[in-house]
Amino acid sequence: MVRSDEIVRLAVALLDGRALAPARRRGASAPALDAWLPAVRRGAELLAGAAARSGLGSRVSAGLARTLAERSARLLAAGPRTTGDLAAWQLAAANGAGLVLGAGLDLVVGDPRRLHPVAGFGSLVQRWERHSYQPSRAAGLRFAAVSIGVPVAAALGVAAATRRRPLARAAAVAGTTWLVLGGTSLRREATGVAAALTAGDLAGARSRLPGLCGRDPSTLDTAGLSRATVESVAENTSDAVVAPLCWGALAGLPGLVGYRAINTLDAMVGHRSPRYRRFGAVAARLDDLANLAPARLTAALTVAAAPLVGGSRRAALRTWLRDGLRHPSPNAGQCEAAAAGALGVRLGGRNVYAGRVDERPQLGDGRRVEPVDIVRAARLSAAVGAATVALTAGHLATAPARRALLRRAGLRVVDRIAARRGRSW
Repeated sequence: MVRSDEIVRLAVALLDGRALAPARRRGASAPALDAWLPAVRRGAELLAGAAARSGLGSRVSAGLARTLAERSARLLAAGPRTTGDLAAWQLAAANGAGLVLGAGLDLVVGDPRRLHPVAGFGSLVQRWERHSYQPSRAAGLRFAAVSIGVPVAAALGVAAATRRRPLARAAAVAGTTWLVLGGTSLRREATGVAAALTAGDLAGARSRLPGLCGRDPSTLDTAGLSRATVESVAENTSDAVVAPLCWGALAGLPGLVGYRAINTLDAMVGHRSPRYRRFGAVAARLDDLANLAPARLTAALTVAAAPLVGGSRRAALRTWLRDGLRHPSPNAGQCEAAAAGALGVRLGGRNVYAGRVDERPQLGDGRRVEPVDIVRAARLSAAVGAATVALTAGHLATAPARRALLRRAGLRVVDRIAARRGRSW
């Protein structure tokens, strides 16, 4: 178990660029780099060790992570002309470290049980909805613009205030990531349903299902409850884990906050009830667009992680490509079809929502879902989440190198154009 004080010391060591700054100015960064590399090695070992203990890594991956971290550190010492200035690397390290730390907080703590900021945001939005409601798309557009614009503007302010303060930026990203993620709570609720079903407590399982989805559990048997839970885990792995991390990697703090605001609006007004059919249309379409790429990334990572739950990558890929578009949702079907293939089960069928019957097409051609498949789906979700954290944190941490490469490529293009035109730029 990694102690919290060790994590704090490590974060300070990784984000402190003062040791490298004098060496950079002198043009001799090797001694300072040698002093900084132990923190890099230790960070790589901690992350790889945690992955190995969770069944997602090995000693080989630990060595690979350490090698990649050391090479990244040496690239950092190459100089501002090739990889960006020190301040840019500090900020990139802060963003990446904050994302990892926030995901770790979600893994260890889960959602706050009291005074959750997302719940408070939902309460404020509910009041605004009662004030601004009209049965029109224009009113829905104004409602969404204010509900999303205000928290995004606040996030932009925090991002601007922490631009030169990497430790403060890391703390802000970590706290925001923790609050917008919901992977641990999702898996806890799902395994709670599985435990109740395994113990034969059908009533207990039915009472827990509303925490995962909006279906009427009163008529569901063991197979129906198992299927509903697996489908919810598959869909919400994208909504509650992959999508917020992706938007955080692409747009930083505003991306994290903006995505969670959009997803919350969709849950509140995005359904096709008589009241919200027109008013909630904008929120529903925004949520579809925001999840378009993350849902497909979720499906792809589900295919890659299928062997971790005894599944076949080939079967998962075949089911995803064949059945992903059968679902009425443009995004949920991608995740559910890939999960059905990875688990070797059959999803879809008759669903009841508050008296409304919805017949869904079949996804997958395996056996009926059993309670043990809920635990497998939770493990699959954890693996997909861990892979997404690695991808998105790496994307954030290497931003200066990408910008430097793009600048160099742009200069080469300009030079070629200038040479062809026969004049100097």
